[in-house]
Amino acid sequence: MELILIRHALPERREVSDGPADPELTADGHAQAEHMADYLSSENIQAVYTSPMRRARQTAEPLGRRLGLEPVVVDDVAEWDRNSSAYVPIEQLKAEGDPRFYEILGNQWDGADPFEEFEARVEAALDDLVARHAGDTIAVVCHGGVINLYLATVLGLTEQRTGFFYPNYTSIHRVAASRSGVRSVVTINETSHLRHTGLPMGLFQKG
Repeated sequence: MELILIRHALPERREVSDGPADPELTADGHAQAEHMADYLSSENIQAVYTSPMRRARQTAEPLGRRLGLEPVVVDDVAEWDRNSSAYVPIEQLKAEGDPRFYEILGNQWDGADPFEEFEARVEAALDDLVARHAGDTIAVVCHGGVINLYLATVLGLTEQRTGFFYPNYTSIHRVAASRSGVRSVVTINETSHLRHTGLPMGLFQKG
């Protein structure tokens, strides 16, 4: 089967005094999600799954509409900082010289899940979806940390399991997977749907 991992689109900056920040998408983020949905609409995708976080669910909505599928929420593909009271796009933190940029690189952001717990829930959730969809193609809208962790696992990286690369907004990552446990990376960071749109792509690139 083919597992398509999609990073969410650009969310609002949101910092609150109590409770999870859980921001919505910006206007640019909604446009990115529409372009991604157009790009994938011709593919034979049998199911769409999404993280419960608002930025992921809003990114999954256009794809679900194009395909005539209702996105199904999978709690365990939420990001490692799902309980944080602040969400600031990482490119903003870097540009401002904010020390939280380095906390993110070290997985030390406020509200972060312990790494072992994050690793266990993400791998179990994605492996469960693989087992349930033999021969299918499915899309999972999730987060940069989730994508980093799972691709690092597939590639056999042991030293750096998070942050080994930067997934752009609405970037597409494909993994060929079997129920027997064999995994191989097909593509990383597909973003052709954002080229020449003028929309932000992330830390290093512009559309």
